[in-house]
Amino acid sequence: MRDLPRLKEISGILFRHGLGEFAQRLSLPRAVEKAGQWLNIPFPDPANAIPTPIRLRQAFEELGPTFIKLGQILSTRVDMFGPEWIVEFEKLQNTVPPIPDAQLAATLKQALGAPPEEIFAEFDHSPIGSASIAQVHRAVLKDGTVVAVKLRRPGIVDKVEADLRILEHLAHLIELEFPDARRFQPSEIVVQFARSLRRELDLAVEARNMERFAKDFADDPHVRVPRVHWEYTKPAVNVQDFVDGLPATPVEALAPAGLNPPLLAKRGADAVLKMILLNGFFHADPHPGNVFFLPDNIIAFIDFGMVGRLSHKRRDEIVDLLAALSERDERGMMNVMLEWTGSTPVDEEQFAEDIGEMLFQYDHVPLKNLNMSQLINDIMALIRDHGIVLPPDMAMLFKALLTLEGLGRQLNPDFQLVEHLAPFVRQLILARYDPRNFLMRSKQTLREGFAMIADLPRDIIRIGKDIRHGKFRINLDLKRLEQFGYQLDKSVNRLTMGIVTGCLIIGSSIVMTVKGGPTLFGLPLFGFLGFMAAFFNSMWLIWSIWRAGKNL
Repeated sequence: MRDLPRLKEISGILFRHGLGEFAQRLSLPRAVEKAGQWLNIPFPDPANAIPTPIRLRQAFEELGPTFIKLGQILSTRVDMFGPEWIVEFEKLQNTVPPIPDAQLAATLKQALGAPPEEIFAEFDHSPIGSASIAQVHRAVLKDGTVVAVKLRRPGIVDKVEADLRILEHLAHLIELEFPDARRFQPSEIVVQFARSLRRELDLAVEARNMERFAKDFADDPHVRVPRVHWEYTKPAVNVQDFVDGLPATPVEALAPAGLNPPLLAKRGADAVLKMILLNGFFHADPHPGNVFFLPDNIIAFIDFGMVGRLSHKRRDEIVDLLAALSERDERGMMNVMLEWTGSTPVDEEQFAEDIGEMLFQYDHVPLKNLNMSQLINDIMALIRDHGIVLPPDMAMLFKALLTLEGLGRQLNPDFQLVEHLAPFVRQLILARYDPRNFLMRSKQTLREGFAMIADLPRDIIRIGKDIRHGKFRINLDLKRLEQFGYQLDKSVNRLTMGIVTGCLIIGSSIVMTVKGGPTLFGLPLFGFLGFMAAFFNSMWLIWSIWRAGKNL
C-alpha cells in the first residue's frame, strides 16, 4: 500500500508511452478498461506509433533514476536484446536538474559531518556533472589539493528502494504472464540489479573499487586512477583527486593538445584487457565520458560505480573460446558456450551446425583482421536464437569489449582489438600450463575429491535415517503453479455460476406456470426476477469467457 502512489505513476507513464498492453497483462491497474479515466491521461494515436524500443526508452527516462539504471544494465544484455534495443538503452542519460542551492549546503553538511567551509578552502556550487544518483562539484582542500566531490542526492535512497520493491513484483508478474520471458529469469535479473544499484548508492563502495584499480595499476605509468581522500569519504559523499584532462571526445581536439590518438587507443585497450584477463576486475563501462587523457598520453579512468568480476574459470573459458575460434573448431566453441547455459535445454546438434555456419563467414579472415564487434554481435545473435542466457559477468564482459572497440575505433580508424588480445591470451595459456599452477590445481582437486569421499558415508547414513523416519523430501519447482490454482479457481467459479443460472431458468419456468401470487407486468414476480437474474448471470459468464480468451 505504501508504494501504491508510485505504482499508479508507473502505470500512467507506461500507458502514456503506448505500453498499455504490457500494463494490461500485468494488471496495472486491473480495471484496464477504465485506466484512461482513472489515470486521466491521453492515449497515443496508433497511426503515429513509434517503435517499441524508443517508447520504452522514453518511458524509462520519465520513470527516473532506478529505471534509467535498469536500462543501462539491460544495455549490457546483448544476449537478450537485439541491436535496436541495445542502441536505445545506451541512449539513456541521467539528465536531471542539480540540487537547489538552498538544499545543497544542508546536504553537504549532513554527508560530510561538518559545514563545507570547514573542510574546503574553495567549493564551486555549480556542479560539473549532475546525474540522477549523485552530482559532482569541484573543490579545493585546505592544503591546496584540487578534488572532485561526488555527492549523493537527498532522498534518493528511499525512492530507489520503493522502485526496487515494485520491480521485484513486476518481475514476478512477468514470469507468470509472459511464458517466453521466463527463460530470461526476470526475478534473478532484478535481484542482481538491486544488488548492483545498492552498491552504487553507497559511494564508499565506489571508493574501494577505485583503490583496488589503483593498486592493480600502481606500476603502470600510463594509467591513472584518482586518489580517494578517505577522511572525507562516506556512503553519501566521495572525495577524490580532480582529473584535469581532456575527455575522449571530440577526437579532433586531442592532436592539437599534443596527444597521440592511436597511442591512446593502444594504451587504453591494453589497460582494459589487463583488467579483464589478468586481474579479473574491470571497469564495466569504459565509454568516452568515463575516460580522460592527460599530458604524455596518460589515461585516467573515472566513475567506478559499475564494475565486473571474472573468476579464473571464466578467464579460462574465454581463452578456450578464442582458441576454438582461431582453429575454426565449432565443437570447441559450443562446449564453452554450453557452460553458460545453466539448466537451459539446447539442441546441441543444431547449435553446433549454426556455429559452423557462423565460422564459415570468417574462414578466410586472418585473426589479426577480425572485427571483434561483428564477431561478438554474431555470437550474441546465435545465443539469442537458441534461448541461451549469458551469466551476468559474461554479459558485462562482452558489453565492455564492444564499448572498448568502439572507443578504439574513434581514436584510431585502423584499431583492431584482436591484435591487443593476442599477447594476453598467450600469457594466460602459459600461466595455465605453468608447473606451479598445475600442481596447485591438482592439489585442490585431490583435496575436494578426498573431502567428498570422506563425507559420503555420513551423507548416505543421513539419507537412510530420513527415509526411515519419513523425513525424506523431494522439492519440485513447478512453474506457474500459483497461476494454475488461480485459473482453476476462476473455472470453478464460472462452472458454479453456470449451474446456478441453469437452476434459475428451470425454477423460474416452473414458477411461471403457477397461478396466483404477486405479479409484475402481468407476469409472476418471482418467475420474472429469476429470469432476470439468469440473464445477468449469462451476460457475466459470456463477458468473462470473452475477456479470458482475449488475454491469452
